[in-house]
Amino acid sequence: MTMGRAWLRHWLLWPVLGLLLVLAGIWAFERSTGTALSVRYGSLLWIPVNEHTAWLPTPIRLALHSHDVSADPGPVKWRLLRNGFEVAELPVLVQGTEVDRILLTRIDPTKYRFLVRNDPTGRRHLDSWMRDLGAILVINGSYYGRSGTPATPVVIDGKPAGPAKYEAKQGAFVAARDTAQLVDLQHQDWPSALRGADAAMVSYPLLIASDGSSRAPAGSGWLANRSFIAQDRTGRIILGTTKNAFFSLERLSAFLKRSPLDLKLALDLDGGPVACQAIKLPNYGRRQCGNWELQIDRRGQAKILPPFNITQPSMPIALAVLPR
Repeated sequence: MTMGRAWLRHWLLWPVLGLLLVLAGIWAFERSTGTALSVRYGSLLWIPVNEHTAWLPTPIRLALHSHDVSADPGPVKWRLLRNGFEVAELPVLVQGTEVDRILLTRIDPTKYRFLVRNDPTGRRHLDSWMRDLGAILVINGSYYGRSGTPATPVVIDGKPAGPAKYEAKQGAFVAARDTAQLVDLQHQDWPSALRGADAAMVSYPLLIASDGSSRAPAGSGWLANRSFIAQDRTGRIILGTTKNAFFSLERLSAFLKRSPLDLKLALDLDGGPVACQAIKLPNYGRRQCGNWELQIDRRGQAKILPPFNITQPSMPIALAVLPR
């Protein structure tokens, strides 16, 4: 009996030691590179899936089954939480059945200020940004590279960051003094659009352009949890994050045009597990992070990116909202 227990302890010890070695290796890698492993190499790990993959949510399997399926907006009812700050949820319906839901926030930019932040280590996530910034809202920002630094031009506390040379024909979010707006970069260069900004970020694609068209790529082979920033025709800023991954970029653009949000411009932000949004107020709380990102090639074959940590995905670039 004693020998049996010793044998059992021996074999239970090896998996524990193996796990400790893996964790030590990840720690050593991140310490030497200064960047989280999920940021540097997360986009390289894919698993093949299809519409019959049982563990995929039904809305994703529906989207994989029919790439041209369209969705209709359900009713939306805004709730005023404080002066100039409203929330709502917009159902996404296919033949009367809900397949996704967009969590919305509508903000009067004369009453709230915006901050852009970047942590190139990739070790900050939604909750830590909320805590460290004392924000009432945080949403993921624009795109980042494997170094964790911005892949597009941004402005942080009035100072430019990201690439100094960049070709931009899509859009930008620009906040300065007591204003904030979206800018169509089709006929304006980004350096002049961002000049004088306190906080700004260039992103892509424009889901709704200034002429009402879409610059989302036709036949986009991506399904993902998505975040976007928009401006309605009264000048209010609208932030949206989906709960599921029903939308391709092209499908999201068409849906927003049909929505009751009266949007003048809409700009896509980074998507996938990083598509997160949180609100913290005395009378209201919200926390949503993405779970899904799928790529579909020209042959219709799909693969999914498994998130490293579903509950706490890294967020190298954040957009925060605070009262003025």
